[in-house]
Amino acid sequence: MPVILGIESSCDETSASICADGVILSNVIANQTIHEAYGGVVPELASRVHQQNIVPAVHQSLLNAKIDKNDIDAVAFTRGPGLLGSLLVGVSFAKAFALARNLPLIEINHMQAHVLAHFIDDPKPVFPFLCLTVSGGHTQIVLVKDYFDMEVVGQTTDDAAGEALDKTSKILGLPYPGGPLIDKYARLGNPDAYQFPEPQIPGLNFSFSGLKTAILYFIRDNVKLNPNFVQDNMADICASVEKRVVTILLNKLKKAAQQYNIKDIALAGGVSANTGLRQGLKQLGDEMGWNTFIPQFQYCTDNAAMIAIAGYYKYLKGDFVGQDITPLARMPF
Repeated sequence: MPVILGIESSCDETSASICADGVILSNVIANQTIHEAYGGVVPELASRVHQQNIVPAVHQSLLNAKIDKNDIDAVAFTRGPGLLGSLLVGVSFAKAFALARNLPLIEINHMQAHVLAHFIDDPKPVFPFLCLTVSGGHTQIVLVKDYFDMEVVGQTTDDAAGEALDKTSKILGLPYPGGPLIDKYARLGNPDAYQFPEPQIPGLNFSFSGLKTAILYFIRDNVKLNPNFVQDNMADICASVEKRVVTILLNKLKKAAQQYNIKDIALAGGVSANTGLRQGLKQLGDEMGWNTFIPQFQYCTDNAAMIAIAGYYKYLKGDFVGQDITPLARMPF
């Protein structure tokens, strides 16, 4: 029964998790509020806060799991992609912990871990399946053939979906992080109040830069006519923007499912916590006869449970790395 300690520090969440024989026993996430004053993540500040949070997060994960550090069999950590300074904190801790206890190290690709979060709980998708992975920095359609045999068959050519939502929130004057606030306002608005364009991108790739620009001009032109336009119509604007982002994502996903003739469809990444996207996937899945899979909210955003479960499957393969390992800001999928 291998016990894996998972470490995640790719952006602004410091997280530690314990996985025993493929079962997640704890998942501690320390969020950083320092970035709210700046309207976005400041990399240098993020790495400093990771240094403060990493030891308490690991300690609490051990307490929650009722596991002693002597029971740990391996340490899995996010090697990349992510902010280099933030990754360095997690990688350095993992290497030091493993060296002190003579444990094997397991490197994890952050984006692959988002996909493997679907193997934490039941029901689990069956290979091969498609996973739409959507976050602030990535938008990908992944053909998952096995635990670590994945192919990106579609991706954004510019902004990611989460980035488009975050930039929209800034245009609307909402505080950081804006994605959850757009979700909140969208639940109160009319998604058909305003029409935004859908980019015509060939194949299975995405583009959100044009949509972001269209939203910017739409707000600018209407504020000229009515200075209170945003405040008076916040819910309808958010609902309409969210609807367009969701339709862009799901239309490409539908195309991919038909192209590869796959019925098991999964959703992952931070934006998979968005209510409209979750509901939209379930509705489309019912129409298309898909088996749809959406993680619990705690496994959507960056978390160490997905690192630990990925580490568990790599442990079974004996896929370990040495102490000379270094973090990668850009890591091939």
